[in-house]
Amino acid sequence: MVELRELAEAAQQDYASEIVAGLVNNEIRDLQSEIDTSGKIDFIELNTARGWKIYRRTVLFVLFTAVHEMFSSVEVVAQFSANKGLFCELRNFHDLTEHGVGLIEQRMREIIAEDRPIIKMKMEKAQAVRIFKNNRQIEKANLISSLNMEMVSLYQCGEFYDYLYGVMIGHTGGLGRFALDFEAGGILLRIPDVDTQGEVRARLPQPKLSQVLAESREWAAALRCNFVPDLNRINRHGGIGELIRVSEALQEKRIAHIADHIAAHKKTMRLILIAGPSSSGKTSFAQRLRVQLLADKLMPVSISLDDYFVNREDTPRKPTGEYDYECLESLDVELFNQHMLALLAGEEIILPRYNFLTGYREWDDTRRLAVSRDQPIIVEGIHGLNERLSEYVPHSRKFKIYISALTQLNIDAHNRIATTDARLIRRLVRDYQFRGSGALKTLKQWKDVREGEEKNIFPFQEEADVMFNSALIYELGILKRYAYPLLQNVPQDIPEHAEAKRLLDILQYFDDIKEEDAVPNNSLLREFIGKSVFFK
Repeated sequence: MVELRELAEAAQQDYASEIVAGLVNNEIRDLQSEIDTSGKIDFIELNTARGWKIYRRTVLFVLFTAVHEMFSSVEVVAQFSANKGLFCELRNFHDLTEHGVGLIEQRMREIIAEDRPIIKMKMEKAQAVRIFKNNRQIEKANLISSLNMEMVSLYQCGEFYDYLYGVMIGHTGGLGRFALDFEAGGILLRIPDVDTQGEVRARLPQPKLSQVLAESREWAAALRCNFVPDLNRINRHGGIGELIRVSEALQEKRIAHIADHIAAHKKTMRLILIAGPSSSGKTSFAQRLRVQLLADKLMPVSISLDDYFVNREDTPRKPTGEYDYECLESLDVELFNQHMLALLAGEEIILPRYNFLTGYREWDDTRRLAVSRDQPIIVEGIHGLNERLSEYVPHSRKFKIYISALTQLNIDAHNRIATTDARLIRRLVRDYQFRGSGALKTLKQWKDVREGEEKNIFPFQEEADVMFNSALIYELGILKRYAYPLLQNVPQDIPEHAEAKRLLDILQYFDDIKEEDAVPNNSLLREFIGKSVFFK
């Protein structure tokens, strides 16, 4: 047995940036791990997507340490990613100011300058529970109590202990690349990422996204379900059915509110454009919005952007040579604008139909369409928020909706569940249920999916007139039953095993929710698990 750090030091000369963790038999391990050298050993360097995630987790741990040392009664809660940083709430910190945030940053930089060791230690679960109860971190104590294991791993920096489900860098020196900003209600932590070449990412105000995320946290608080142990407790005590019903009612109320707003402006607000990233539930949302508009005595029509694809031979290609169906240029934007203007003017059009087998657009005289002056046109697709898609249509005639699954449930105060991970779990389940794809294929495709989102969706999200959060606070307890066996089947001898293992580590904290029948058949979740009223 040898410490992984020794092997990393010997291999460092072969890497362009600092080695921050190892891959042992395709499982991510911190450099303090004792390993058997007979296995497959690779390394994760800093300037990679995984490397910067490990860096951010470690800087965040320094933030927790600094606040604990300065204000022992203050709790840092890692909330959500917005404004190109991680927003954290400081509970029990009254009258937080920019000066106070400056003092916290100063303390963090002092800890970094000391180059303290971050020590990983294994201990009995009961001992870890006692440590966190003594520190008044009750939700963390409850989380560890629920784990099906006798020994747990904690990290220590100075006198501060924490439980984190991801690996960290083993010392504080070299963690100085970050910025800490005062943000209404808390602080914003910004660090570099793989796209910034080591530079701290610039702050980018995203007020609409921040607002909908804050609203989601308020919903979680109202449901008394801020953390995974809260959800598990509700599930064990027989309250999950009511939690499901209230969660669904909150979403239905929000959809109805959006529909009422459109109905109140029905003479002008005619083109409804819906966009969002993969597995956000766009199709179900569009159908539920349509039902609410019908309840408002409107007669909406739906148009698929897929039918406006250019012929395959005219489709742009990716650098790999594959067709790029996600770029805006894969759509006949000119024809789409002409058709929307014609419909809004009361004229009749013939809708095209794209044949995915032949790769050619087809025309059918039976697909004629005309709409009345107060009839909304619903268009759902990834480019809905991009003004170039509908640039000929006046702003006053359009209403843009951004939808995404913005997770409001944390594992505990310091361990958050990324929105990206929740969407990936949704997609894993849907791809298996309805597309015959195993977890491996979905994991292989996810990098390209994310790159497309970063290019075609996220830059335009603040263009939305309204944002809708499709995440349901209970959903991972349902999805676990489907996703867990799929992820367990990803072989250990391939690179995707590391990602599968990471998702399994997240799902292990959730108790299975067995009351699936309580999920209504119009729920957005049904788009992924089946039995949706909107899908055959």
